Amino acid sequence: MQTKRTVFQSRLLPYVLVAPQLIITLIFFVWPAGQAIWQSFLLQDPFGMRDKFIWFANYTRLMNDPDYLNSLVVTLVFAIGVTVLSMGVSLLLAVCVNRVIRSQRFYTTLLVWPYAVAPAASGLLSWFMFNPSVGIIPYGLSHLGYTWNHRLIPHDAMILVIIAAAWKQISYNFLFFVAGLQSVPHSLTEAAAIDGAGPVKRFWTIVFPLLSPTTFFLAVINITYAMFDTFPIIDSTTEGGPSQSTNILVYKVYADGFVGLNLGPSAAQSVVLMLIVVLLTVVQFRWIERKVQY
Repeated sequence: MQTKRTVFQSRLLPYVLVAPQLIITLIFFVWPAGQAIWQSFLLQDPFGMRDKFIWFANYTRLMNDPDYLNSLVVTLVFAIGVTVLSMGVSLLLAVCVNRVIRSQRFYTTLLVWPYAVAPAASGLLSWFMFNPSVGIIPYGLSHLGYTWNHRLIPHDAMILVIIAAAWKQISYNFLFFVAGLQSVPHSLTEAAAIDGAGPVKRFWTIVFPLLSPTTFFLAVINITYAMFDTFPIIDSTTEGGPSQSTNILVYKVYADGFVGLNLGPSAAQSVVLMLIVVLLTVVQFRWIERKVQY
Protein backbone atom coordinates (compact mmCIF):
# COMPACT_ATOMS: atom_id res chain seq x y z
CA MET A 1 0.00 0.00 0.00
CA GLN A 2 1.39 3.39 -0.98
CA THR A 3 1.37 6.21 1.56
CA LYS A 4 1.34 9.89 0.68
CA ARG A 5 4.58 11.60 1.67
CA THR A 6 4.80 15.30 2.32
CA VAL A 7 8.03 17.11 1.48
CA PHE A 8 8.59 20.48 3.12
CA GLN A 9 10.41 23.13 1.10
CA SER A 10 11.96 24.61 4.23
CA ARG A 11 13.89 22.39 6.68
CA LEU A 12 12.87 24.67 9.53
CA LEU A 13 9.10 24.45 8.95
CA PRO A 14 8.57 20.92 10.48
CA TYR A 15 10.27 22.03 13.68
CA VAL A 16 8.11 25.17 13.83
CA LEU A 17 4.93 23.08 13.41
CA VAL A 18 5.76 20.69 16.26
CA ALA A 19 7.19 23.40 18.52
CA PRO A 20 3.88 24.32 20.26
CA GLN A 21 3.27 20.69 21.26
CA LEU A 22 6.87 20.30 22.43
CA ILE A 23 6.66 23.49 24.50
CA ILE A 24 3.40 22.38 26.15
CA THR A 25 4.87 18.95 26.89
CA LEU A 26 8.01 20.45 28.41
CA ILE A 27 6.13 22.99 30.57
CA PHE A 28 3.24 20.87 31.81
CA PHE A 29 4.77 17.34 31.88
CA VAL A 30 8.56 17.20 31.76
CA TRP A 31 9.28 20.16 34.06
CA PRO A 32 6.81 19.10 36.85
CA ALA A 33 8.13 15.52 36.64
CA GLY A 34 11.70 16.81 37.03
CA GLN A 35 10.67 18.96 39.98
CA ALA A 36 8.99 15.99 41.68
CA ILE A 37 12.09 13.81 41.20
CA TRP A 38 14.35 16.51 42.66
CA GLN A 39 12.05 17.18 45.65
CA SER A 40 11.82 13.45 46.40
CA PHE A 41 15.49 13.57 47.47
CA LEU A 42 15.00 16.55 49.79
CA LEU A 43 13.86 17.09 53.36
CA GLN A 44 11.94 20.38 53.28
CA ASP A 45 10.22 22.44 55.95
CA PRO A 46 6.42 22.79 55.48
CA PHE A 47 6.77 26.22 53.81
CA GLY A 48 9.57 25.22 51.41
CA MET A 49 12.01 27.79 52.82
CA ARG A 50 14.79 25.37 53.77
CA ASP A 51 15.75 21.98 52.40
CA LYS A 52 18.37 19.28 52.92
CA PHE A 53 19.52 16.63 50.46
CA ILE A 54 18.86 13.22 52.07
CA TRP A 55 19.31 10.83 49.11
CA PHE A 56 16.78 7.93 49.22
CA ALA A 57 15.53 8.43 52.80
CA ASN A 58 12.03 9.45 51.60
CA TYR A 59 11.72 6.26 49.53
CA THR A 60 12.94 4.09 52.43
CA ARG A 61 10.39 5.74 54.68
CA LEU A 62 7.60 5.00 52.19
CA MET A 63 8.42 1.31 51.98
CA ASN A 64 8.15 1.06 55.80
CA ASP A 65 4.91 3.05 56.02
CA PRO A 66 1.84 0.78 56.61
CA ASP A 67 -0.53 3.48 55.30
CA TYR A 68 1.39 3.73 52.03
CA LEU A 69 1.44 -0.06 51.57
CA ASN A 70 -2.30 -0.06 52.25
CA SER A 71 -2.74 2.60 49.55
CA LEU A 72 -0.89 0.38 47.08
CA VAL A 73 -3.36 -2.47 47.68
CA VAL A 74 -6.35 -0.10 47.60
CA THR A 75 -5.14 1.40 44.30
CA LEU A 76 -4.70 -2.07 42.78
CA VAL A 77 -8.25 -3.12 43.75
CA PHE A 78 -9.67 0.21 42.59
CA ALA A 79 -7.89 0.16 39.20
CA ILE A 80 -8.93 -3.43 38.45
CA GLY A 81 -12.52 -2.73 39.53
CA VAL A 82 -12.85 0.44 37.43
CA THR A 83 -11.25 -1.15 34.35
CA VAL A 84 -13.31 -4.35 34.44
CA LEU A 85 -16.62 -2.63 35.21
CA SER A 86 -16.28 0.24 32.73
CA MET A 87 -15.05 -1.94 29.87
CA GLY A 88 -17.58 -4.73 30.56
CA VAL A 89 -20.57 -2.39 30.62
CA SER A 90 -19.27 -0.47 27.60
CA LEU A 91 -18.86 -3.63 25.55
CA LEU A 92 -22.35 -4.81 26.49
CA LEU A 93 -23.89 -1.45 25.51
CA ALA A 94 -21.88 -1.32 22.28
CA VAL A 95 -23.06 -4.79 21.26
CA CYS A 96 -26.69 -3.85 21.98
CA VAL A 97 -26.44 -0.57 20.04
CA ASN A 98 -24.64 -2.28 17.14
CA ARG A 99 -27.61 -4.64 16.73
CA VAL A 100 -30.03 -1.70 16.45
CA ILE A 101 -30.28 -0.34 12.90
CA ARG A 102 -32.74 2.53 12.84
CA SER A 103 -32.08 4.21 16.23
CA GLN A 104 -28.33 3.56 16.39
CA ARG A 105 -27.29 7.23 16.21
CA PHE A 106 -29.86 8.25 18.82
CA TYR A 107 -28.64 5.68 21.37
CA THR A 108 -25.00 6.47 20.59
CA THR A 109 -25.56 10.20 21.23
CA LEU A 110 -27.47 9.44 24.42
CA LEU A 111 -24.71 7.20 25.80
CA VAL A 112 -21.92 9.67 24.97
CA TRP A 113 -23.38 12.49 27.08
CA PRO A 114 -21.92 11.32 30.44
CA TYR A 115 -18.40 11.86 29.07
CA ALA A 116 -19.04 15.62 29.08
CA VAL A 117 -19.67 15.55 32.84
CA ALA A 118 -16.72 16.75 34.93
CA PRO A 119 -15.20 14.12 37.27
CA ALA A 120 -16.05 16.22 40.33
CA ALA A 121 -19.69 16.50 39.18
CA SER A 122 -19.76 12.74 38.62
CA GLY A 123 -18.51 12.24 42.17
CA LEU A 124 -21.09 14.62 43.65
CA LEU A 125 -23.90 12.94 41.71
CA SER A 126 -22.83 9.54 43.03
CA TRP A 127 -22.49 10.98 46.54
CA PHE A 128 -26.14 12.10 46.48
CA MET A 129 -27.41 8.85 44.96
CA PHE A 130 -25.53 6.70 47.49
CA ASN A 131 -26.02 8.99 50.49
CA PRO A 132 -27.22 6.85 53.45
CA SER A 133 -29.64 9.60 54.57
CA VAL A 134 -31.18 10.95 51.35
CA GLY A 135 -29.90 8.68 48.55
CA ILE A 136 -32.29 6.64 46.45
CA ILE A 137 -29.99 3.61 46.17
CA PRO A 138 -29.60 3.03 49.97
CA TYR A 139 -33.40 3.43 50.18
CA GLY A 140 -33.89 0.68 47.58
CA LEU A 141 -31.26 -1.59 49.17
CA SER A 142 -32.95 -1.23 52.57
CA HIS A 143 -36.04 -2.91 51.11
CA LEU A 144 -33.81 -5.83 50.08
CA GLY A 145 -32.51 -6.15 53.64
CA TYR A 146 -29.10 -4.47 53.14
CA THR A 147 -28.11 -1.38 55.11
CA TRP A 148 -25.81 0.74 52.93
CA ASN A 149 -23.43 3.14 54.65
CA HIS A 150 -20.25 4.06 52.79
CA ARG A 151 -19.30 6.42 55.63
CA LEU A 152 -18.70 3.51 58.01
CA ILE A 153 -18.34 0.34 55.92
CA PRO A 154 -15.07 0.17 53.90
CA HIS A 155 -16.26 -2.14 51.13
CA ASP A 156 -19.36 0.03 50.57
CA ALA A 157 -17.06 3.02 50.10
CA MET A 158 -14.90 1.08 47.63
CA ILE A 159 -17.97 0.02 45.63
CA LEU A 160 -19.14 3.63 45.55
CA VAL A 161 -15.90 5.07 44.14
CA ILE A 162 -15.54 2.22 41.62
CA ILE A 163 -19.08 2.80 40.28
CA ALA A 164 -18.60 6.59 40.17
CA ALA A 165 -15.26 6.34 38.34
CA ALA A 166 -16.44 3.60 35.94
CA TRP A 167 -19.62 5.51 35.03
CA LYS A 168 -17.52 8.47 33.94
CA GLN A 169 -15.39 6.28 31.65
CA ILE A 170 -18.13 4.13 30.08
CA SER A 171 -18.93 6.65 27.33
CA TYR A 172 -15.28 6.84 26.20
CA ASN A 173 -14.97 3.05 26.00
CA PHE A 174 -18.37 2.76 24.33
CA LEU A 175 -17.33 4.92 21.35
CA PHE A 176 -14.25 2.80 20.64
CA PHE A 177 -16.13 -0.49 21.00
CA VAL A 178 -18.90 0.68 18.64
CA ALA A 179 -16.29 1.71 16.06
CA GLY A 180 -14.55 -1.64 16.49
CA LEU A 181 -17.77 -3.63 16.11
CA GLN A 182 -18.72 -1.76 12.96
CA SER A 183 -15.36 -2.62 11.40
CA VAL A 184 -15.92 -6.38 11.78
CA PRO A 185 -16.82 -7.82 8.33
CA HIS A 186 -20.41 -9.09 8.24
CA SER A 187 -19.37 -11.84 5.84
CA LEU A 188 -17.51 -13.63 8.65
CA THR A 189 -20.43 -13.66 11.07
CA GLU A 190 -22.86 -14.59 8.29
CA ALA A 191 -20.67 -17.54 7.25
CA ALA A 192 -20.51 -18.71 10.89
CA ALA A 193 -24.30 -18.39 11.18
CA ILE A 194 -24.73 -20.53 8.07
CA ASP A 195 -22.46 -23.14 9.68
CA GLY A 196 -24.81 -23.24 12.68
CA ALA A 197 -22.92 -21.06 15.22
CA GLY A 198 -25.23 -19.23 17.63
CA PRO A 199 -24.97 -15.50 18.49
CA VAL A 200 -22.92 -16.11 21.65
CA LYS A 201 -20.47 -18.44 19.92
CA ARG A 202 -20.13 -16.06 16.96
CA PHE A 203 -19.29 -13.21 19.31
CA TRP A 204 -16.63 -15.03 21.37
CA THR A 205 -14.98 -16.89 18.47
CA ILE A 206 -15.12 -14.24 15.72
CA VAL A 207 -16.10 -10.76 16.91
CA PHE A 208 -14.24 -10.54 20.24
CA PRO A 209 -10.84 -11.71 18.85
CA LEU A 210 -11.14 -9.06 16.13
CA LEU A 211 -11.80 -6.49 18.87
CA SER A 212 -8.56 -7.37 20.69
CA PRO A 213 -6.61 -4.26 19.46
CA THR A 214 -9.43 -2.00 20.72
CA THR A 215 -9.69 -3.93 23.99
CA PHE A 216 -5.93 -3.73 24.55
CA PHE A 217 -5.83 0.02 23.87
CA LEU A 218 -8.77 0.66 26.22
CA ALA A 219 -7.22 -1.49 28.97
CA VAL A 220 -4.10 0.72 28.94
CA ILE A 221 -6.17 3.92 28.89
CA ASN A 222 -8.51 2.79 31.68
CA ILE A 223 -5.72 1.73 34.03
CA THR A 224 -3.98 5.07 33.49
CA TYR A 225 -7.30 6.87 34.08
CA ALA A 226 -7.91 4.98 37.34
CA MET A 227 -4.39 5.77 38.54
CA PHE A 228 -4.25 9.51 37.72
CA ASP A 229 -7.61 11.06 36.78
CA THR A 230 -9.89 9.86 39.58
CA PHE A 231 -8.69 12.29 42.25
CA PRO A 232 -11.82 14.57 41.97
CA ILE A 233 -14.12 11.56 42.37
CA ILE A 234 -12.35 10.35 45.51
CA ASP A 235 -12.25 13.88 46.94
CA SER A 236 -15.96 14.58 46.36
CA THR A 237 -17.25 11.21 47.59
CA THR A 238 -15.20 9.63 50.39
CA GLU A 239 -12.03 11.76 50.82
CA GLY A 240 -10.06 8.55 51.15
CA GLY A 241 -12.13 7.10 54.02
CA PRO A 242 -13.39 5.37 55.97
CA SER A 243 -10.25 4.03 57.65
CA GLN A 244 -8.09 4.68 54.53
CA SER A 245 -10.20 2.18 52.57
CA THR A 246 -10.42 4.41 49.45
CA ASN A 247 -7.16 6.32 49.89
CA ILE A 248 -5.65 5.59 46.48
CA LEU A 249 -2.09 6.68 45.68
CA VAL A 250 -2.97 9.86 43.78
CA TYR A 251 -5.17 11.05 46.63
CA LYS A 252 -2.52 10.18 49.24
CA VAL A 253 -0.02 12.35 47.33
CA TYR A 254 -2.43 15.28 47.69
CA ALA A 255 -3.27 14.54 51.34
CA ASP A 256 0.37 14.24 52.43
CA GLY A 257 1.73 17.08 50.28
CA PHE A 258 -0.97 19.76 50.27
CA VAL A 259 -2.89 18.99 53.48
CA GLY A 260 -0.13 17.57 55.66
CA LEU A 261 2.64 19.76 54.08
CA ASN A 262 4.92 16.72 54.08
CA LEU A 263 6.60 17.72 50.82
CA GLY A 264 9.51 15.26 50.46
CA PRO A 265 7.58 11.99 50.99
CA SER A 266 4.72 13.36 48.89
CA ALA A 267 7.11 13.99 45.98
CA ALA A 268 8.56 10.49 46.43
CA GLN A 269 5.03 9.05 46.25
CA SER A 270 4.34 10.88 42.99
CA VAL A 271 7.57 9.52 41.49
CA VAL A 272 6.71 5.96 42.58
CA LEU A 273 3.19 6.35 41.11
CA MET A 274 4.66 7.53 37.81
CA LEU A 275 7.06 4.57 37.73
CA ILE A 276 4.23 2.11 38.48
CA VAL A 277 2.16 3.40 35.54
CA VAL A 278 5.20 3.32 33.22
CA LEU A 279 5.99 -0.24 34.37
CA LEU A 280 2.39 -1.39 33.83
CA THR A 281 2.34 0.13 30.35
CA VAL A 282 5.65 -1.53 29.43
CA VAL A 283 4.41 -4.90 30.74
CA GLN A 284 1.19 -4.57 28.78
CA PHE A 285 2.98 -3.73 25.53
CA ARG A 286 5.75 -6.29 26.13
CA TRP A 287 3.70 -9.38 27.01
CA ILE A 288 -0.05 -8.81 26.67
CA GLU A 289 0.22 -7.23 23.19
CA ARG A 290 1.50 -10.58 21.86
CA LYS A 291 -2.02 -11.97 22.25
CA VAL A 292 -3.54 -9.10 20.27
CA GLN A 293 -4.56 -9.95 16.70
CA TYR A 294 -4.08 -7.02 14.32
